[in-house]
Amino acid sequence: MGPIVRDVSMFVNACVMMDRMPHAIAPEIAVDAAACCSPLTGGALDTAAAERLASVFKALADPARVKLVSLIAASEGAEACICDLTEPLGLSQPTVSHHMRMLVDAGLVSRDQRGKWAYYRVNAEALDRVAAAVSTRP
Repeated sequence: MGPIVRDVSMFVNACVMMDRMPHAIAPEIAVDAAACCSPLTGGALDTAAAERLASVFKALADPARVKLVSLIAASEGAEACICDLTEPLGLSQPTVSHHMRMLVDAGLVSRDQRGKWAYYRVNAEALDRVAAAVSTRP
């Protein structure tokens, strides 16, 4: 299991334990989320930090998007073509594209257009920041 897959798994497990599955945020929010926010258990967050962190969770609030991040992270080279993401979810290509757009807008994945196909990669740093924000470890 690679580091990205382990981090995604740890993040998803933390969200499940909190009984919350973390919809779209600006990339700068994903970049700043943990830098500005101490772990939820590390002290009270100010209002701005809480809003930024909530928007990160909102990007992952849909089970299909959580599964998409997991599928991409587990793919060979931690990269996946949109053409390979529709069947595992059982959703139409336009629906998967919508979910991917939400994840890209959140800064959780990046998109690379190659001809007619879009390829996606997980932004490991953004996921690390989210995982750190929900971590119970000091």
